[in-house]
Amino acid sequence: MTSSAASGEPQDPQPEVRLRADAERNRDRILAAARRLYATEGLGVSMASVAREAGVGKATLGRRFATREELINAVFADRMDAYAGAVAEALADPDPWRGFTGYLTAVCAMQAADRGFADVLTMTFPAAKALEARRTEAYNGFLELIARAKNSGHLREDFVSADLVILLMANAGVIAATGDAAPDTWRR
Repeated sequence: MTSSAASGEPQDPQPEVRLRADAERNRDRILAAARRLYATEGLGVSMASVAREAGVGKATLGRRFATREELINAVFADRMDAYAGAVAEALADPDPWRGFTGYLTAVCAMQAADRGFADVLTMTFPAAKALEARRTEAYNGFLELIARAKNSGHLREDFVSADLVILLMANAGVIAATGDAAPDTWRR
């Protein structure tokens, strides 16, 4: 027991972590709207557009997500978990080459499914700490994938981690250029 409780003084109440029901609904609407817009238009979407799509005011959006990075972090947290999971799955494959190529296919598929995620993979967000931590975790796993694939003799010795960024940028360009007309072109 603390000394204030023992002396009969009121204790500081624990801060309430749950949002009011209407605030939670607004947060969910904002996240859903941002996911839709980012997936179809990329990260260039303005915060005002997200608020408009969600049917809330800019002030409401600002109360839930003070910065663009906070919103991006919340929207893409699950996708970054899947991205890190793809590395873990690839590392678990006993065949280093199959793990490496399976990882590349999985990441390119993630990009194709969500244009915003394609942007997230080729940009950095220093203020989005959780997102960047997951990216770093995935990157470190990818470095191990490269080493394993090289050691197996299947991957060229001159392949470097920066080549992944080039691949992702190229894939993002293919996705943007082919869009709805040929949505599976990225597989080539």
